[in-house]
Amino acid sequence: MNVGVIGAGAWGTALAQVLAGDGRPVALWAREADVVASINDAHVNTTFLPDTPLDPAIRATDSLAALSDCEALLLVTPAQHLRAILAELQPGARPLVLCAKGIEAGTMQLMSEVARHVCPEAPVAVLSGPTFAHEVARGLPTAVTLACEDDDLGRALAQRLACGSFRPYLSDDVIGAEIGGAVKNVLAIACGVVEGLGLGQNARAALIARGFAEMTRFGLAKGARAETLAGLSGLGDLVLTCSSMASRNFSLGKGLGEGNSAASVLAGSRTVAEGAFTAPVLQEAARTLAVEMPVVDAVCALLEGAVPVSEVVSGLLARPLRTEA
Repeated sequence: MNVGVIGAGAWGTALAQVLAGDGRPVALWAREADVVASINDAHVNTTFLPDTPLDPAIRATDSLAALSDCEALLLVTPAQHLRAILAELQPGARPLVLCAKGIEAGTMQLMSEVARHVCPEAPVAVLSGPTFAHEVARGLPTAVTLACEDDDLGRALAQRLACGSFRPYLSDDVIGAEIGGAVKNVLAIACGVVEGLGLGQNARAALIARGFAEMTRFGLAKGARAETLAGLSGLGDLVLTCSSMASRNFSLGKGLGEGNSAASVLAGSRTVAEGAFTAPVLQEAARTLAVEMPVVDAVCALLEGAVPVSEVVSGLLARPLRTEA
């Protein structure tokens, strides 16, 4: 299967590296001319994945038409840009593997819902799980969820993606895989705040557990399965993203905890902290479904700059006592 990659940020580049591992050429689309030149001339993405040599089989392009012969496409653009890219791409009936993690502002649609609305003929799969791009690109062991309702297509995609260090686990719960990937980014901001405030490991562990409870409540309300949320794309991704400065969302939260505004932390960055865009959309979607998500509400208040960080934390701690659920 000839697979192309749309989006040459760190994650898209790492996935292209995985696909090129068997020596087959891989087309990688980037909007930025400097990224295309760096990958093709120096075999490194100096902007988004520096210090990681790339397989010469990866060929970058700024033309979507150059991917016209690809039999399947990995979509690794930021979540809020997916609709526009799909409209420009017009993939027809080619399978789309969605790798962005978020919920679209305005419509409150998951990425699979966006794809099905724009490209109704295209089969959809979702790739999600605990992944830092620089580790994947270096060939360090990684396991992910590949969710696809079409079992035959899912198996074919898994075979193409799998290599010695990259192991996809199949699922047919597309919604569950997407919910975990979207919600964990928001919760990672909260855990970064805990780090920035120096509140300790006990607080972070408690926040991960209570955040996972929120993820589960929201996921079940959207039709996800509990076992998916407890797997790689849910709990696994949550633990990774909430535990390291390598996470852009965790780093954003740490800056907020240290007293900086969201705008100042994000200023000048060419990378995207998806949680900052997902948080208010997730809050709105949760309220629509009557799902209580106090940690998400707290993150939204911090991103808006409406409440001091100390007040947000004290507000969470002062919530009425209740049974654990």
